[in-house]
Amino acid sequence: MAVACLAVLTLLTACKPVGPDYNRPSYDAPSVYKETGATAVQPPPPPTGGSWQPATPSDGMLRGKWWEIYQDPQLNQLEDRIATGNQGLRQAMETYLSARDQVSAARSALFPTFSASGATSRNNVSANGPSYSPGKPTTYNDFQITGQASWEPDLWGRIRRTVEAARSNAQADAAEVASVDLSLHAEMAADYFELRGLDSETKLLNATIADLERQLDLAQRRLAGGVATEADVAQARTQLETVRAQLVDVGVARAQLEHAIGTLAGAQIATFSIPPSPLDLQLPKVPVGVPSQLLQRRPDIAAAERRAAAANAQIGIAVSAFYPNISLTGGGGFESLNAGTWIQGPSALWSLGAQAAQLLFDAGQRRALTSEARHAYEAQAAGYRETVFHAFNDVEDQLSSLRILEQESGVEQRAVASAQHSFDISNQRYKGGVTGYLEVLTAEAALLQNQRTAISLQTRQFVSSVGLVRSLGGGWDASQLPN
Repeated sequence: MAVACLAVLTLLTACKPVGPDYNRPSYDAPSVYKETGATAVQPPPPPTGGSWQPATPSDGMLRGKWWEIYQDPQLNQLEDRIATGNQGLRQAMETYLSARDQVSAARSALFPTFSASGATSRNNVSANGPSYSPGKPTTYNDFQITGQASWEPDLWGRIRRTVEAARSNAQADAAEVASVDLSLHAEMAADYFELRGLDSETKLLNATIADLERQLDLAQRRLAGGVATEADVAQARTQLETVRAQLVDVGVARAQLEHAIGTLAGAQIATFSIPPSPLDLQLPKVPVGVPSQLLQRRPDIAAAERRAAAANAQIGIAVSAFYPNISLTGGGGFESLNAGTWIQGPSALWSLGAQAAQLLFDAGQRRALTSEARHAYEAQAAGYRETVFHAFNDVEDQLSSLRILEQESGVEQRAVASAQHSFDISNQRYKGGVTGYLEVLTAEAALLQNQRTAISLQTRQFVSSVGLVRSLGGGWDASQLPN
């Protein structure tokens, strides 16, 4: 009989939970990206047979330590320090671990609870009290050892929906950890390339200063020889000091970037430094894959989708309140007046019970809470779609930036070549006494400006490349979410 009852209860507990089952909010991804014209972008191969085939999140995409595509050992070392030294990442991880423990706590409600107690006492009963009976001793010992069990069968799925919600929230927090990790690594790479771009500017400015010092010396010698004027010398000195001031200003920006990188790496700023290294790397190609992969590779999209799943489970929890609560209880143990007969058959005691409770009137509270849960789910579903929209916008922005910066860089390289030619001619004319120093000064200022602009464009290309990697999700995909 007991086995039959247990089988019936197990069958009832296994019934389908009330409330709607979850389906991912719909979103139709475009078949191709719009802005894939840059040479630093590796588009997916053309579709076979005229149509795209379903792709896994990792097909033809970056994996793992995506920053290694830049082939910079110093960057690799700095990026690796984030995992152990960054406190923001640790905070996100601890938040996830807390949410994971909530799943275990929610799941425990599926099982019975057991407790045990033991007690001994020496008692004296009033001879004038209602519990006194003639012939019964007024003083006695009482030895007890008992156990209790209780269980609420999950007939309507409230507990299972609670576990489902907790699991989805924990997965969302895990995706948030991945999102923080991706942002930190991307910020590290962007700051690092900006710093190396400043090192390129420093190298250029130092070379320009050395050239201006030679020109100032030449102007002074020409003044002594009577073939130049005081104005030529003053102009040469002015230009020299101007470029020296620009070099100091670059040093300020570099120091701030070095501090930011040290903070990301969890280093002691007072002892942290990065040796100068001009940006002379080759810009790598970033594989973009097909747009549908973005839904599985961006951790912020995964987090939004998991929040929607948790909100859907809350609907089932709200619906379960319309059904009765059923609980089973049982207890047993031993009780005796004498220690010698404490643990014996005649001293045994037990009880079994069941209870059902149904709320009959709540002035519409349950209906309102159910409606609230449904609206909360729709809000999360809309938030998921909004996150997807912004993700595609982010990718297209980075793709267009790379394409336009590449075009601008090509134009700027021609401008640098033209400015260099103009400066060379003006310098020769000045040394030959054909023109004044103002012409040389103007040509050199134009050359320096164009050279710095070219370095800035190169730096921005690297930063946009990092931005593209970040917008594509780095080396992460949804298969890395915990179960």
